[in-house]
Amino acid sequence: MFSLSRKDLAALAVFAAVVLAMPIWLAPFGAAYPGLMQKFAIYAIFAIGFNILFGLTGYLSFGHAAFLGVGSYTTVWSFKLLTMDIMPAMVFAVIVSGLFALLIGYFSLRRTGIYFSILTLAFAQMSYSLAYSVLTPITNGETGLLLARNDPRYIDAIFGAQANIAGLPQPTLLGSSVSGYMGFYLCAVVLILAFYVSQKIFASPFGMALRGIKSNQTRMNYTGFNTRPYTLAAFVISGMFAGLAGALLSITDPLAGAERMKWTESGNVVLMTILGGVGTLFGPVIGAWLIKYFENIFSAINTNMLNSFFSFLPDGVQGFVVTVLSKFVGEGWHLTLGLMFVLIVVFLPGGLVEGFNRFVARLKRRKDARDGVGSTQPAE
Repeated sequence: MFSLSRKDLAALAVFAAVVLAMPIWLAPFGAAYPGLMQKFAIYAIFAIGFNILFGLTGYLSFGHAAFLGVGSYTTVWSFKLLTMDIMPAMVFAVIVSGLFALLIGYFSLRRTGIYFSILTLAFAQMSYSLAYSVLTPITNGETGLLLARNDPRYIDAIFGAQANIAGLPQPTLLGSSVSGYMGFYLCAVVLILAFYVSQKIFASPFGMALRGIKSNQTRMNYTGFNTRPYTLAAFVISGMFAGLAGALLSITDPLAGAERMKWTESGNVVLMTILGGVGTLFGPVIGAWLIKYFENIFSAINTNMLNSFFSFLPDGVQGFVVTVLSKFVGEGWHLTLGLMFVLIVVFLPGGLVEGFNRFVARLKRRKDARDGVGSTQPAE
């Protein structure tokens, strides 16, 4: 059950090494600080889960932010009512998000194509409106759900843990703080486990059935294969991944707000998956890292930084270059991301992973051609 092929095991080992070494290889890019690396890991989990639905079945959901928000709210309520330990919070977040996904998926999966996408978007927007203005006793509306010293935390009260809290309570793992780099490595380990689960799903008969649904669902139905339970299971699993990502967001930053359920968050995970490569294992992770880097680092580049970088140019040329590039960085980073998205969709519809595979295949063909020419012997 837990075994992997040699190829998948090698891919998992490489992936784990890359994730755990983030503080080292992200340093030259100015992104090696815990808060951003936590986001890299969390949104990669979100994208991996979305890829199980979209990449394997072809069902494009525009409402996955609803499960992200449900996971966040569940986590904070676990902190407020039960304990500041993160394990119960993560378990409850995954379970509640899965049940919520089961409810939405049961109705949404009655339709396919654009109708399915619109249904998921409608459910997500309803969830956002409920969280923002209707269910304010549960969500605290636009202010967001926050922790307080006077929260009951019944389990902590039983064991006397509340007496040791001097300031605002912070999430812990078996009594140890999960802030800073500890928080990053927690998210990194969960990301590696999520990638492993994704590998198992991709390689399983269940994953093969989902690929068959994506290829030709009508033909599978005609053969007597009931596809509905498979698509619903994929939807629920994907929602549980999103709930787990939402839980980690509230663990690393103990609050939950309706903004995490907005349609823009659902759109972001679609962009992440398409940019990296739909239906691939590494693609959604790469897409998530790329977009979060643009959002947090690339967007911080300003005119002064550009002037400093191009100071070696003559004044007239420097001013022209800085004026042009300033439109694509800082507040204009969405323009750069949009252009990149257009280029990838037009020229690399399989995403960055497809581009890398094409490049490797071309190098291999050239190498084989050289070896073939070099090994040719003259006829006797």
